[in-house]
Amino acid sequence: MSRTQSPPGAARAGRALPQAAAALVVVLLLLVIVRLPWAGDLGMHAATIERLRHNLFHPGNPLVDADTPSPYYSPWMLVLGLATKLTGLSVFVVLRLAALVGLTLLVTGVWRYVRTLTPHRAAPALALLSLLFLWGQLLFNWSGFLGLNSLALTVSYPSALALGLTFHFWAWLTRATREQAEQAAWGRWLWLGVLWALILLCHQFTGVVASLGALAMVIAARPSRPVLLRLAGALALGLLLLWLWPYYDFFSLFSAGADLEAIHKPLYEDLAARFGLVLLGVAALVLRFRRDRWDPLVLFFALGVLVFAAGGLSGHYSWGRALPAALIPAQLAAALEVVSAGRRAVRVGWACVLGAALAVGAWTQVGTLGYVTGRAALPSVVAAKYRTPWVGYHWITPWVKYGDVVMARTTPARQIPAYGAYTVAPGYPDVFLKDAARRDDAVTRYFAAGTSAADRAGILREYGVKWVVGPKRLAGPGLRKVKAGPASQVLYRVVP
Repeated sequence: MSRTQSPPGAARAGRALPQAAAALVVVLLLLVIVRLPWAGDLGMHAATIERLRHNLFHPGNPLVDADTPSPYYSPWMLVLGLATKLTGLSVFVVLRLAALVGLTLLVTGVWRYVRTLTPHRAAPALALLSLLFLWGQLLFNWSGFLGLNSLALTVSYPSALALGLTFHFWAWLTRATREQAEQAAWGRWLWLGVLWALILLCHQFTGVVASLGALAMVIAARPSRPVLLRLAGALALGLLLLWLWPYYDFFSLFSAGADLEAIHKPLYEDLAARFGLVLLGVAALVLRFRRDRWDPLVLFFALGVLVFAAGGLSGHYSWGRALPAALIPAQLAAALEVVSAGRRAVRVGWACVLGAALAVGAWTQVGTLGYVTGRAALPSVVAAKYRTPWVGYHWITPWVKYGDVVMARTTPARQIPAYGAYTVAPGYPDVFLKDAARRDDAVTRYFAAGTSAADRAGILREYGVKWVVGPKRLAGPGLRKVKAGPASQVLYRVVP
């Protein structure tokens, strides 16, 4: 047995441990899907499916009663809307099924892409664990980011599906660029163009990450001219599909307003606390660069850092959503170094360091267990890391029907449309809603303490409001209390 080979028993144990850990994490996520904790954008996606269930071809704005397009009307949401319409299942059941599909694509996609980088059997499991746990000591949740806690809350979102498709896309692209020109069939390349467009339509920010990764892989492969010709054909087909998509103008998103920049500015805060453990992956990338100047993960990381830094320096903070293009290659590199380093002693040492880092990251995100068990079942030290999901607004549904307009502030407005109602102002920025600022101002004026009853009544008439969700102090002429809800909220019916 050579010095670089491991004893058979040690090799089997080295594979089995990360594979078992990865399997347990996948089971945890499956149990989370059963509970479907509500936070963030879940209401937006549920509302989108509701609109498509009622009108597949002309759904209108998903949040407010207005005839506008929306970037949320993606091919995947169209499939989910059609499934809801045909089966009669509730939107939240369909979202659970969507989460199951997204998780399956993600796990299999990571496995397939990592296998293009190394044949080692433990590598895919190590890679999945690194993607989920190699973050930092400050919890960070955002769609399109693969931390365990973040994924638990967003696994039903289109971003999870897009990430899964992205890893499959990279695996197919890597294999296609390695083929000889005469073997590189046009059909495979055109399929890659279709898949690229699908990812961009399903989640635009993940599409940017997918594109940066694809660019890095093409550069690393240094393809021949015939392969470049096929690549150009795939790119042209993808652009054509983006242009032809009927539900919204994809290319108009490049001129999105300043609201997106303000929302994304926090992406540039607390970087060391949120992503400090990824530095281990940066060190692994340095080692990979020393072995191969054309390493695809190194190139991918460099492109991601470049776009992220450009966004911070220019004030285009929405470019910060490209940060996974730097995180993913670093996390993968950290995992792959365990099986790539030359000497066994170096591999073992690296595995120990990675294991310690993953343990720190897992402890940071241990509160994710609460999405399965609830806070009461958690030990106090774990419960302190648990973030309670939103309660939801199912309590208004016996009275508020599909298409009714509800006056509500921002946080309720992010959830109420999930049940089929509209709100006066959208709970999220909407680049296609021209009067969004006017609607926001109307909501602010309505709930302001100094607004007269006559002014409030005028706002309700202007927007055809049938219901109001607000505090007890609103009780008065023109409103009749119907139901008291959580957090001192009250549902009022608007009466003449």
